[in-house]
Amino acid sequence: MASPREKEIYLDHNATTPLDPRVAQAMAECWAAGAGNPHSKTHKAGWRAAEQLEQARRQVAALVGCGPECIIFTSGATEANNLVILGLAASCEASSGPGHIVSSSIEHPSVREPLAALAKRGWRVEEIPVGPEGFVAPNDVAAALCADTRLVTVMAANNETGTLQPVSEIAAICRGADVPYLSDCAQAAGKITLSPFEKGPTMISLSAHKFYGPMGIGALVLSPEIALQPVTFGGGQERGLRPGTIPLPLAVGFGLAAEIAAAERVEEAQRLAGLAMRLRDGLQEIYPEMVLNGDWHARLPGTLNVRFPSIEAEELLLALPNLQLSTGSACGSGRTEPSYVLRSLGLLAEEIAQSIRIGLGRTTTEEDIETALRDFATALEKLR
Repeated sequence: MASPREKEIYLDHNATTPLDPRVAQAMAECWAAGAGNPHSKTHKAGWRAAEQLEQARRQVAALVGCGPECIIFTSGATEANNLVILGLAASCEASSGPGHIVSSSIEHPSVREPLAALAKRGWRVEEIPVGPEGFVAPNDVAAALCADTRLVTVMAANNETGTLQPVSEIAAICRGADVPYLSDCAQAAGKITLSPFEKGPTMISLSAHKFYGPMGIGALVLSPEIALQPVTFGGGQERGLRPGTIPLPLAVGFGLAAEIAAAERVEEAQRLAGLAMRLRDGLQEIYPEMVLNGDWHARLPGTLNVRFPSIEAEELLLALPNLQLSTGSACGSGRTEPSYVLRSLGLLAEEIAQSIRIGLGRTTTEEDIETALRDFATALEKLR
């Protein structure tokens, strides 16, 4: 039996969160209940499944403060982002041709890559830079808008640094200019209170597995007045924008995870902020040269991105076998180039190579933090 010092401590909650046991139980009960396609309209099994699906839709809608009619179930935020960007582009191209899109230099690859594909089709994609603290300036967004701007896309919270973007201010600018605004909220949803949907972004992307729900399901929150063309075909489900049978047990889990997050996020955010402060201060005591990447105050509770000058991050992670950490986004982990997010903050390649991301979450305890600090102390002393 492993001793407490040999316990593996999960500190990569930005990559994915463990499935909440309450969610797992609800999904198991849904699977055990038997067959029922929520899109079958002629029998009781289909009706029951449809009601469960609509209940999940209401629960997700409540998390972001919108009506259930705004929820389009997808496989996750990546699909939702692609649906918005490519679907909106198709609608524009059918009527007026390629136009202008405003984005930021720190967006997730599921935003950057479809935008790069549009650039090859004649769209003008303008990236707003961030300062050393990691923020997009709303005034820069306003200055970038022009007569043919068709979309603004700025995430709510960065997946590598945890920095929170001024979503409400950007949303107000976009609404004043009558420009649709997509905000990737995969990291933020369930962790912070989002702007009311009627005053915030006109489109939001979500992933259930970022707030203790199942992998494989998410949503696009879509304002009814936004016209998109589907980019996949075959069934007409989800307002004709996302064909295919919705996986009901995953939707049930998604809905319950959203409900739990909405009920517990304030208390949990306070708890995580305290743990993150203890970890930050403890690491600073161990290694005074440590530098925090991004602003400390406007960030997700529980997310730290830190660098240790003179220490290679990859070597440090190898010296911490019982701490499950990462050097950045899981979506870019197969790539060898330095993090474009940290590069956007002005870090040099050498500094990026010294940086690690720490993601605390619902499973993190005070004991875990103290154990992690002891492990860091041993590893950093060895590598110094």
